Amino acid sequence: MNIFPHIETWPILSILIFLPLAGVLLLPLFGRGQGGKYWALTVTLAEAALSLPLYFQFDSGTADYQFMETARWIPSLNITYSIGIDGISLLLVLMTTLIMPLCVLCSWRSIETRTREFWACILLMETTMVGVFLALDFVLFFLFWEAMLIPMFLLIGVWGGPRRVYAAVKFFLYTLAASVFLPVAIITLYLHSSPHTFAIPALMGQPYPATMQAWVFLAFFIAFAVKVPMFPFHTWLPAAHVEAPTAGSVILASVLLKMGAYGFLRFALPMTPLGVATFGPWVLALSVVAILYGGFTALAQSDMKRLVAYSSVAHMGFVTLGIFLLNSRGVEGAILQMVNHGITTGALFLCVGIIYERTHSRELASATGIGRAMPVYVSALTLFGLSSLAFPGTNSFVGEFLILAGGFTAAPLLTALVIPGVVLGAAYMLRMLQRIIWGGTDNPDSSQLPDLNIRETATLAVLMLFVLWIGLAPAPFTKVLHASVEHLLGQVQAGMLP
Repeated sequence: MNIFPHIETWPILSILIFLPLAGVLLLPLFGRGQGGKYWALTVTLAEAALSLPLYFQFDSGTADYQFMETARWIPSLNITYSIGIDGISLLLVLMTTLIMPLCVLCSWRSIETRTREFWACILLMETTMVGVFLALDFVLFFLFWEAMLIPMFLLIGVWGGPRRVYAAVKFFLYTLAASVFLPVAIITLYLHSSPHTFAIPALMGQPYPATMQAWVFLAFFIAFAVKVPMFPFHTWLPAAHVEAPTAGSVILASVLLKMGAYGFLRFALPMTPLGVATFGPWVLALSVVAILYGGFTALAQSDMKRLVAYSSVAHMGFVTLGIFLLNSRGVEGAILQMVNHGITTGALFLCVGIIYERTHSRELASATGIGRAMPVYVSALTLFGLSSLAFPGTNSFVGEFLILAGGFTAAPLLTALVIPGVVLGAAYMLRMLQRIIWGGTDNPDSSQLPDLNIRETATLAVLMLFVLWIGLAPAPFTKVLHASVEHLLGQVQAGMLP
């Protein structure tokens, strides 16, 4: 039974892109009082509801782009407004629309200055992020890719912590400098295509010269590795996470870090397979280093936000490892782990924000032994912590298991080096949980700390549901990946043939 009749005739993807932008344009009608946050919540909830038909009407048996919309834009350069969705981008779009209402809820009371501008930045972020995942024209993709830097820069620089200007400028300069290489790669592909086109599907699988592929891959690598961020391009991330408001940290962890990995999947692999063959082993090595480095550095942190930030470096190392294994288990595990990381690490940043609102500190010492005062909170935190260390039955276990299974098939010796990273993940997360829940004999007085309220409970409950759902019954999430991943790997393998 079709529960969404005639959806194929709707401009559903354009609605998802531009609904938040329309919400921004209508924000002035709500003044500078409390109306803005209710409007932002309404828009983001409507966006999440409208994205659901994409999953239910998606045909998982084909690798073709679906719900496509195309319109002439700049005919003289063969640039079009072209958008569509496949199995690789579907889960990322759904994750984005799920996370954004939670970002509004977690900022419900913590944002007290320039509130209307804050909600405008949140809605603009949603437009640009959804646009990145849906764009099928390189110029359109690059427009959204660059545009999302502006609202994130403002979120960090205006509503961040004491060193917010430093963190915002560092984030902007790092990502902007890396993005300079992206138009170089785009124009090179355009000039070597026949006929000249910026259409992303048309640029895949073409027989580009080997030398050109190597240089284009390096340009892609710099642009996307900084966004992931991969070691050693990660140094902007801890400062941005620590100084960003809670919503900014959640968006960074849940969505923005996925942009780089998505770029590798969408562009680097199918367009420059010979470059992947040349440099892929080096990317695998850097991924292993990122896993170990992120784990050791997280273990040394006393600031909870920095701990979760460095854990992201390790988790995203698993993602890039899975992508460049170039087998179906590794790539499917990487895509699923992108979603898992968005859910789990976003939830951990929400948990840190909740403690910060109560203690005005992110130090572990200030939250030591709060388990008795906040039992509901520590129950949620424990589940997310177990997910972060990939405990069986949680979402991250499924993703990491697939990546490791693909790794031991394709590169067993290299993958064996990852095992200490798994142990480190358990060490730093269990250490944090032990101190927060029980502490020691000299815990600070936490008897006056209130437990989760209804808004906070509802926010975390949504993410807890997905942690357990994906962990215990992952089939609804993995089935949409198979056809698109097999098609992608077929393109890569065909491009590597002499």
